[in-house]
Amino acid sequence: MKKLLYFTLLIGGLFVFNQSAKAQVNVNINLGSQPMWGPVGYEYVRYYYIPEIDVYYDVASRRYTYLQGNRWVTKSKLPGRYKKFDIYRSYKVVINDRNPWHYHSKNRSRYGHYASHRHQPILRDAPRHHHGRGSHVVERKAPSKHVKHYKKDKNHKKNNNHKHSHKRS
Repeated sequence: MKKLLYFTLLIGGLFVFNQSAKAQVNVNINLGSQPMWGPVGYEYVRYYYIPEIDVYYDVASRRYTYLQGNRWVTKSKLPGRYKKFDIYRSYKVVINDRNPWHYHSKNRSRYGHYASHRHQPILRDAPRHHHGRGSHVVERKAPSKHVKHYKKDKNHKKNNNHKHSHKRS
């Protein structure tokens, strides 16, 4: 009886471990499913927030979530009022939180100033390398705006060329 109980627990534990391992593999990378208008440099994206039109795009379901009246709706296409909107030229903010529209006020205040930005490299324009059965996009990180650049001191080499001698006692 004990052997049957241990065997059942072992099989059940293996089943649970196997299911969680499968789920982990499925969510780690979605580079191939990102739209060509998505920004370069991200292996995984859950949502894009498009501040210019206050819309969220779900990469996995390929659907847009936007405010219609006073309700958030999710549709496969943007509403007619955006038919002339060029999504390729708009700035996209990557948000990996669940249901980001629940925090829309915070997102708008944090990222709203990007609405007028037009210089964001997108996947469509990224260089491609061919390896065997197809092509893949070379990932490039977008340059950070906060990187400090320091001028080299002209006298740095002159002052540091002398050798230090250390005597042991």
